Amino acid sequence: MMISTKGRYALRVMIDLAEHADEGHIPLTEIAERQGISEKYLESILAVLSKAGILDALRGKHGGYRLSRPPEAYSAYEILRLTEGSLAPVQCVDDSSECEQSDTCRTLWLWKGLDEVIEAYLRRFTLTDIVAGGKGGGR
Repeated sequence: MMISTKGRYALRVMIDLAEHADEGHIPLTEIAERQGISEKYLESILAVLSKAGILDALRGKHGGYRLSRPPEAYSAYEILRLTEGSLAPVQCVDDSSECEQSDTCRTLWLWKGLDEVIEAYLRRFTLTDIVAGGKGGGR
């Protein structure tokens, strides 16, 4: 499994919004500048996050984006799952695919176990944890 740029940037954007939560709606241009992400690419990421309801978007002069919930209510898993789709280590573990050999596959248990470990690990960390970890706290 390899997390794409889209997933990594989405996590960075959510961290940025958590760090600036007390400032209200943050304009896309400010986020893009702080994170070094092109505005066009950032727009596509924010659209996914807004559509999923984890961000509030406001248009207009004082528009921008903000978290729709407190930072501790978001897990790294939720954010990455939204932007990456499947986080499964192999395609056959993903619910969206059917493997003809699953009944006889001798390694399916191994991949399912790895998938469970990845999910459990990423669910352990909230935006609050990640922000604290970046400032010398964390786990």
